[in-house]
Amino acid sequence: MPRTSRKGVPPVGAGDPAPLDAAEIHPRVEEGDGVALGGKGSATERKINVLRKRRYDAIHRGGAAERSQHAKGKLTARERIDRLLDPGSFTELDMFALHRTSNFGMDEKRVRGDGVVTGWGTIDARRVFVFSHDASVFGGSLGEVFAEKVTKIMDLAYRTGCPCIGINDSGGARIQEGVVSLAGYAEIFYRNVESSGVVPQLSLVVGPCTGGAVYSPAMTDFVFMVRHIGYMFITGPDVIKVTTGEQVTFEDLGGSDVHNQRSGVAHFIADSEDDAFTQIRDLLSYLPANNREQPPYRPTLDDPHRADPELQAIIPDNPNQPYDMRAVVIRVVDEERFLEVMPFHAQNIICGFARLGGHTVGVVGNQPRVLAGALDIDASIKAARFVRFCDAFNVPLVTFVDVPGFLPGTDQEYRGIIRHGAKLLFAYCEATVPKLTVITRKAYGGAYDVMCSKHIRADYNVAWPTAEIAVMGPQGAVSVVFKREIAQSEDPKHRTAELIDNYREQFANPYTAAERGYIDDVIEPRTTRWALINALHMAQSKTVSRPERKHGNIPL
Repeated sequence: MPRTSRKGVPPVGAGDPAPLDAAEIHPRVEEGDGVALGGKGSATERKINVLRKRRYDAIHRGGAAERSQHAKGKLTARERIDRLLDPGSFTELDMFALHRTSNFGMDEKRVRGDGVVTGWGTIDARRVFVFSHDASVFGGSLGEVFAEKVTKIMDLAYRTGCPCIGINDSGGARIQEGVVSLAGYAEIFYRNVESSGVVPQLSLVVGPCTGGAVYSPAMTDFVFMVRHIGYMFITGPDVIKVTTGEQVTFEDLGGSDVHNQRSGVAHFIADSEDDAFTQIRDLLSYLPANNREQPPYRPTLDDPHRADPELQAIIPDNPNQPYDMRAVVIRVVDEERFLEVMPFHAQNIICGFARLGGHTVGVVGNQPRVLAGALDIDASIKAARFVRFCDAFNVPLVTFVDVPGFLPGTDQEYRGIIRHGAKLLFAYCEATVPKLTVITRKAYGGAYDVMCSKHIRADYNVAWPTAEIAVMGPQGAVSVVFKREIAQSEDPKHRTAELIDNYREQFANPYTAAERGYIDDVIEPRTTRWALINALHMAQSKTVSRPERKHGNIPL
């Protein structure tokens, strides 16, 4: 019985008929049989030469594309692909495609490829599919054939289980093709949704993407932008000036800093196109090719038992003094390598990828240096989407907790901190990947529950001796519980201090939670690395059964 592959399909050669010999494949041509297969000036050679010329013209177009892009300090569509992929690995599709419209004199402006280069290649010897907008053709605007080329690549990525990377430099819908171009965008949007959670989708913005051109990147998993050449906006500065009278520059409206810091649309920012390609390659090294695979394992020389004495003193004695949670993460993970996602947006929480014992993990941690690590709307949304991505692609989650609660104030309440905070709670509850949690200091109120507590089915929860797990902080608790006693005391200030000390000793510690099994262990900070690696090995075989349903209804 022939061997079968992992999917049950016989490998090449299993049960195949005997191969044909050379004479059957290439029978000898006798004199008088007609035109010879080879030879100078033969019909076949002429046709081959026509092919070569068409291919050359499609790629080079007289150097027009190179000149127009280089004049703007940008690479061409093909140069971008060549620099992103492994050398010589790119296979192009639909090089000879032409648009089909004749409106507005378009029948006289037909360029092979129709403004987008599509195909597949490899990154670190792993297959990816890619499309790259060519802004030198109709401004990179999308028409019917352009959309067909992109959707073909997206379909291949979906069917073969490989990441899809879009390099975006587009003026939006091609006006000359009217509603047909809008239909093309809708076909792309639909495939973005179909592919979500199935294969990783990455977008690189290296030009002014406007209108419909921004929605596809916004639905992908990660968006990279290059400073001073990448822009994203629904309506450009000229339209805004006409409709609202507001004057704004490209950079201030939709530049890379705006979307990486304020809006949260983008996840990574690069100083150059080559820098962006390096970031994409780095990110993909942590990710599986699809949702059926495990993330790639990278052997490490970093000792899993390595203890870090610096962690013993990283928590300040003053509970109100901040420290850098990023420093904690870096000291724990393999080789101190941490790829942070959205590092400039919602900086009160950190998210990113690292490895523990060679295995990819997604890291989420409160950042006490910003807003004391409190959860606000932006932090909740940022972390919730990251948690859901990790769960979709089998990436275990490691959560470092130092959270005083949700950020108070009318601004947060009016803007919906309740529903946005619920997104993070929903994401953690929904996640079925291994979930490991380390409480370093504060874990107060509902935020304790939200940050991957044992009660929402975390697999391994530990705390440092410095942890404070309670309904609220000592000062707030004392002011509520002992309000009358403090008011009636002879020295309210002194009595308040005494009560705070008593409360902290009795409640603001990890041991009450440990007594109830809410914390699996209280560990020395220096042993955190081995504790997490050991727990990760334990949880790798984890399985979770979910009720049959279409999907949950995440708070929006």
